[in-house]
Amino acid sequence: MNWGGPEFVLAIIALSTGGWLVNNWIRARHGYALEDEWGGKTRRADDEATGQLTAENRELRDQLEVFSERVNILERIVTDKGYAVASEIDSLRAPRQLEGQTRQ
Repeated sequence: MNWGGPEFVLAIIALSTGGWLVNNWIRARHGYALEDEWGGKTRRADDEATGQLTAENRELRDQLEVFSERVNILERIVTDKGYAVASEIDSLRAPRQLEGQTRQ
């Protein structure tokens, strides 16, 4: 192989270009900023949308946490023995109300 010939120069250019393409493909796939032809970084067009989605996701998670706490409280109330006692008291009141209506 002739180290000073045009084939060697073209091989170096092809390897450099291929490496640059693979590097940018990996960076784009993982969400990093891409390099332009002068070595500067270019931001992705959907960075703003990603920020908005992240904020909305955070808000929805906060709401879910609040609702989860409320469901836990309601479950505790329903399974609490005090709820059963209250329903028993209400069931005892029902016959008295019926007796009071029949006396009148």
